[in-house]
Amino acid sequence: MNPPLLSYLRDRASAFDAIPSDRRAELEQVATYIRERLQQSEPAKLIFVCTHNSRRSHLSQIWAQVAAEYYSLAGVETYSGGTEATAFNPRAVAALQRSGLKITTDNPDATNPEYSVSIGDSATPQICFSKVYDAPPNPTQNFCAIMTCSQADEACPVVIGCELRMPIRYEDPKVADDTEYEAQRYDERSAQICTEMLYMMSQV
Repeated sequence: MNPPLLSYLRDRASAFDAIPSDRRAELEQVATYIRERLQQSEPAKLIFVCTHNSRRSHLSQIWAQVAAEYYSLAGVETYSGGTEATAFNPRAVAALQRSGLKITTDNPDATNPEYSVSIGDSATPQICFSKVYDAPPNPTQNFCAIMTCSQADEACPVVIGCELRMPIRYEDPKVADDTEYEAQRYDERSAQICTEMLYMMSQV
């Protein structure tokens, strides 16, 4: 794991006390689902869903997978999707890069580029791009659906194939796009999601 990323994760893991009790309860429900799946020697598959699969769902997918690796939880698989597909927003990509993740793409000018996200040079990368939540490579059964925005939560009252549907909503950093606070807001949201995903995996 990249040393800057490891340092970032340790800082975020020291901030668990800042997570409100109601948020902890929601995260612990997902942790219980993960623990039960792993105890059955089955993969724990998590799909993070937001409207456009461009910011919050990708941040959640990536930090959840990193958190699972941080706590050495083999068998956790994370995915993301939207109620529609757009593109992984480059502002969110930049926030993740500032945290120490290595992110590259072969075609940044594509309408919906694929990004390779890695915790270190020898690690297997996650391949991230925008897609609807039931499109490949996302699983279509035996998974937990985590709704990261109110619009997607309301638009998908039922997620077919999921064993657990859990709303864990985040404020959209998009509100700061093209302002002087843009990077700050994206860094704040990324840090919040990272902290909460680390807490969730620590409870498994």
